[in-house]
Amino acid sequence: MQTPEEFLNANRFSVPSEIDRNAEIRLFLSEMEAGLRGEASSLLMVNTHIGVSGKVPQGERVIALDAGGTNFRGAVVSIPPKIFAKQNRSMPGVKSEVGEEEFYAAFATEVERLKGEEPSSRIGWCFSYPAIATEDGDAKLVAWTKGIKAPSIVGEYVGHELRKRLGYGEIAVVNDTVATLLAAKATEGDNAYSSYIGFILGTGTNCAYVESELGGKIVNAESGAFDKIPQSAFDEAMDAKTLSPGKQIFEKMIAGAYLGPIALEIWKAAAKVGFFTGSAAAKLTGIGALSTMDVDDFCGMVKREGRENEIDSIFVNEADRRMARRLAIPVFERAAILSAIHLAAFAIKSGEGVDESRPIAITVDGSTWYKTVSIDFAAIVKRELDSLLVRRRNIHYVITPEIADAPLIGAGIAALLKK
Repeated sequence: MQTPEEFLNANRFSVPSEIDRNAEIRLFLSEMEAGLRGEASSLLMVNTHIGVSGKVPQGERVIALDAGGTNFRGAVVSIPPKIFAKQNRSMPGVKSEVGEEEFYAAFATEVERLKGEEPSSRIGWCFSYPAIATEDGDAKLVAWTKGIKAPSIVGEYVGHELRKRLGYGEIAVVNDTVATLLAAKATEGDNAYSSYIGFILGTGTNCAYVESELGGKIVNAESGAFDKIPQSAFDEAMDAKTLSPGKQIFEKMIAGAYLGPIALEIWKAAAKVGFFTGSAAAKLTGIGALSTMDVDDFCGMVKREGRENEIDSIFVNEADRRMARRLAIPVFERAAILSAIHLAAFAIKSGEGVDESRPIAITVDGSTWYKTVSIDFAAIVKRELDSLLVRRRNIHYVITPEIADAPLIGAGIAALLKK
């Protein structure tokens, strides 16, 4: 009978030792170059028209908004990172459809509340929905995601429209990946980093970096759409069950929404060829879905108080449990290695990091990075980056400490840096 590793490889699932790191980096770089030239590419490589040059004013307070889910947040922020008067509000359009006036009134009301805390006319807005960045720091909404029902806003320049309602303010609009990148400027102190990378790895994923070919402007790569990574039979089976088969291929191999479902496909296929006892195999056939949290907790042998893990009732035999972990942990390990591969590609493309005293700052936000328990996700990524960048190419980097409320901090920095 095959070993678990042989079974995975036979189904085109590359275990960590089989992944060709440098070949994948070359593919990433090729797609990045094509996207920058406006040629066919799986990477959009959106020029945000936002630069990172200049020192962030210290102590100056600005208003920051963060909208990207079912709620939005408002706060006053300053650098070094401090947050005042933070408040959560329901995102307009979540519960029912709203028109223009109701939509912008929600944000204008929050700005007016915060203006009472800080009379700044500078406003940073982290707006994490599909939008086209403009040269003046605004963004044109392309489409809503996450169930927002406000159709009249699609096609509008949201910063301009908010300013019309307020009658004042300089508004800088950025998405969450760009805001995460900018948040690193809050940590650099007197010695500026040579360049910056922002990486989101939570339910979904994306990456932004600074492109010298564009005069030091931030590029939002939309890296979750990269499609040059070979899929395994398990990835294909999972992908076919999503609402967007064939799209966001890279995201579906590393982000939290998909790691649990991939593991379930592996377990079901393994059950059919005899890797589990009959009892466990029978129970697996009736499982329609598993969350990444439950798979991760099971593999990491973590019990959460007040939370039942369905997987514990599937694999009751200790041999089954060991086999299930041996088959599923590579899903998380592969995600960490692929994360490192694409971060390495962005670091190489930046052309920076050659001086050890001025490394590239990599700032990460997202639950998959910080909350995975089955493996030490960040340690694996660092090990890979040390090999791919430092030892092989003499490119130096640092992964910045976790920055609380990075989207708010980054939005505030965008406002402070806006010319």
